Amino acid sequence: MKVISAVIPCYNSEAYMEKAINTLLSGGEDMEIIIVDDGSTDRTLEIAKRYEAEYPGIVRAVHKENGGHGDAVMAGLACAEGLYLKVVDSDDWVKERALEEVLKKLRELLKQGNAPDMLVANYVYEKVGEEKKKVIQYRSALPQNQIFTWADTGHFHSGQYILMHSVIYRVSLLRECGLSLPKHTFYVDNIFVYQPLPSVKTMYYMDINLYRYFIGRDDQSVTEENMIKRIDQQVRVTKLMIEAHDLWKIKEKRLRNYMVKYLCIMMTISSIYLLKSGTEENLQKKQELWEYLKAYDKRLYRKISMTILGSSSKAESKAGQGIFKAGYKIARKVFKFN
Repeated sequence: MKVISAVIPCYNSEAYMEKAINTLLSGGEDMEIIIVDDGSTDRTLEIAKRYEAEYPGIVRAVHKENGGHGDAVMAGLACAEGLYLKVVDSDDWVKERALEEVLKKLRELLKQGNAPDMLVANYVYEKVGEEKKKVIQYRSALPQNQIFTWADTGHFHSGQYILMHSVIYRVSLLRECGLSLPKHTFYVDNIFVYQPLPSVKTMYYMDINLYRYFIGRDDQSVTEENMIKRIDQQVRVTKLMIEAHDLWKIKEKRLRNYMVKYLCIMMTISSIYLLKSGTEENLQKKQELWEYLKAYDKRLYRKISMTILGSSSKAESKAGQGIFKAGYKIARKVFKFN
């Protein structure tokens, strides 16, 4: 059986998808590479089929009607035959040597009968024009080179959250937890990481720079212009995450606290882009979002409101909004998230 099924969601990706595919091919027979063509109108499907013909038993080309990034991930998960699943966006790639080490470790753990539900590795921001690359690592938050549980985790600093770029989930866990990603919606990678968390009992962290996260195309969903244009989708994802779990039923305190902080980040991102749009309509939507949270879960509302990010996100005064915008500029420079 394949160790990792790598799902590459593709939409009109002919210009850059081959780099992602080629780096994953370095994993050899332990890899299943599922290229999901999400209704492209360029040569994406043709390229996917060429790789499928050249690497039978490793590469699979899946064609489907356009449904968006999340729908493409779900299509890949539905047909994955590997033990683990890694999503690699078509404009990103992995470091071959690091992939080799991850596969070696997973094979070792599987042989011992001690394979984790989730493996975490570092990721690197490959931002155009930046010589010094920002590495997101988890040394202070997660034990290294051992199986551990949520009770063993430490404090996650700002910018250190587990994202799709850093996570590899057990396929059976993703299916059993009822993972569902909405169609035609951006930013669902947050749901992909967040929804399965309460089902994760065991983890393993490797302090290696596996994933390379490319930032530099004008049409990327994470540019400030596109974040503002698609803010309704960001808000939708935030609400779906809030509704995904009753956090107060989660007994493991460190997991619950981590998930609360994750939702705080989501509320902050939604609030800042609603604010930065500058329209009265979106300022009203910002207020409505916080009112929604309060009505849905008063305890969660209070918990998030008590944090620095939460309190500044709620700011209604011009002075408060100004402080919030200044904080955003600093965070953007430090963490290089778009």
